[in-house]
Amino acid sequence: MKLATYQDGSRDGQLVVVSRDLATAHYATGVASRLQQVLDDWGFLSPQLQDLYDALNQGRARHGFAFDPRQCLAPLPRAYQVVEGQAYPSLLQPRESGGSPVLAPSTGDHFAGACDPLRCGSEALGIDFGAGLAAITADVPQGVSPPQALDGVRLLVLTNSVRLRSLEAAERALGAGWVQSAPMLAFSPVAVTLDELGESWDKGRVHLPLHTSWNGRKVGMCDAGAEMQFHFGQLIAHLCATRAVRAGSVIGSGPVANAGVETKGKAQWPNGYHSIAEKRAMETQLSGQASTGYLQYGDTVRIEMKGQDGLSLFGAIDQEVAPR
Repeated sequence: MKLATYQDGSRDGQLVVVSRDLATAHYATGVASRLQQVLDDWGFLSPQLQDLYDALNQGRARHGFAFDPRQCLAPLPRAYQVVEGQAYPSLLQPRESGGSPVLAPSTGDHFAGACDPLRCGSEALGIDFGAGLAAITADVPQGVSPPQALDGVRLLVLTNSVRLRSLEAAERALGAGWVQSAPMLAFSPVAVTLDELGESWDKGRVHLPLHTSWNGRKVGMCDAGAEMQFHFGQLIAHLCATRAVRAGSVIGSGPVANAGVETKGKAQWPNGYHSIAEKRAMETQLSGQASTGYLQYGDTVRIEMKGQDGLSLFGAIDQEVAPR
């Protein structure tokens, strides 16, 4: 099942069901008006949405219309709790294998839509993208194991976790997490249930490449599954070690990354990068100095994941950097 939220002038929008090929949609008004309602009463409401989804895919829905991602808010426009992990190998914050996941609180009062402008007050702040995935949860009790925590994953989305790198070091030094340096979290136009991924969803990981393009040039195509050091069950279980998690919580993976390989004595990253800071770290490792600049006004970032059939699973995050 694929779900989106259309703009209607309110903060929470109107829930719509989207066809598998992302071509058509249908308002879910007769079932629920908001995604949070569905998450709060999943057992009763999701089968009704599934019936509508099946009818839409079979051409039987009575009031279907052409789906337009530009009319979307984030599928879940706001959430009670958001944490972002560091689930992938990173040159920015190298970690030894094993150990516990790193989680950091993030903003949840507003998520940007997939086609919303990426607004920032100054190019000098070091505007960076961060392409990843996030799980939207059911109620998950305190003390669950990682396999049990996976039962609490209701939906997945793609994310663009925007960072202002010029502010990041000062906030990291304070040891209190990122606030000013993490101004925006954007979601894909569509959230999907796990069955839409088929065999690509395995043991809490999505075994598909994530594609990131910057100004139309593909810069990242890392596999999101093979090198995910902590799967979503482990991330959620770590969060639930001391608390229960409520339905509609968002758990992010952090930017997807694949480790480098050595070729003829030289490090290479054939699958590219999903944040500019990671690219700059690669350059520093190779030559001692970073040469790639951060985003400028007018730059575009596109983030997308395609299924084994070559079709887009979540739709694309497609943002342009703009002045505040």
